[in-house]
Amino acid sequence: MSSADASAAPAPRPRASREKTRPSVFWPLAAIVVPLMGLIAKVEITGGEKLPRSGAYVVAPNHSTEFDPLIIAVVVWRLGRAPRFLAKESLFRVPVLGWALRATGMVPVARSSSAAASRETIESSQQLVEHGRGVIVYPEGTLTRDPDLWPMRGKTGAVRLALAGGIPVIPVAHWGGEAILPRYGKLSLWPLRRRVRVLVGDPVDLSEFAGRGAEASVLTAATDKVMVAISALVGELRGQTPPAERWNPAAHGQRETGRLEP
Repeated sequence: MSSADASAAPAPRPRASREKTRPSVFWPLAAIVVPLMGLIAKVEITGGEKLPRSGAYVVAPNHSTEFDPLIIAVVVWRLGRAPRFLAKESLFRVPVLGWALRATGMVPVARSSSAAASRETIESSQQLVEHGRGVIVYPEGTLTRDPDLWPMRGKTGAVRLALAGGIPVIPVAHWGGEAILPRYGKLSLWPLRRRVRVLVGDPVDLSEFAGRGAEASVLTAATDKVMVAISALVGELRGQTPPAERWNPAAHGQRETGRLEP
């Protein structure tokens, strides 16, 4: 084989972790979702080797369309790990749904009070480390409100989990899903197999913040560092330079839903 052929050859698929190869509820879900996604989108992953093959991690992606969770779940599964997300604590008390969330190892998040949220974060982080699991956390907390779909100002949930357990934060960017399901728009399945590019970045170095995860200023600075990394990856995919200042919904009078304040 010539050197040109070798460089053009696709990278070998990462070795699957035990959590993926061990029989679980993820198997029937993947049997349905992965082929379906293969029809809807052609997902191209770059930098997949940067996702840890074992141990705990936090994946921090950009969030530009309601289609994102399916994209990221399939990406994480293809890279050999089981995709898990944060879920509201109250959902774990819903019959059947609560069982499904617990069976798949989804991570509960408390929103009732800062004290409860802090305890929940520490417990969740400890469980991730103990079981060697990863979790997908959208630092923006909701779909970006930026008019040009750049990552907006982040929230501290991802770095809270990371700093509480010394867990690496893996920034991830994707671009192309907004053509399939525009933000607040209608699903467009034709043409099939639209190109969706995914770029996995190096773990964000949060060592300077270690041991100070309870300080608000530290959480804000660490979150900003994560958002800088995500924005840079999005810019690389788009071939553009991210805005110097990220969109701040509070400064533009927007709620979580994106509607204007009354």
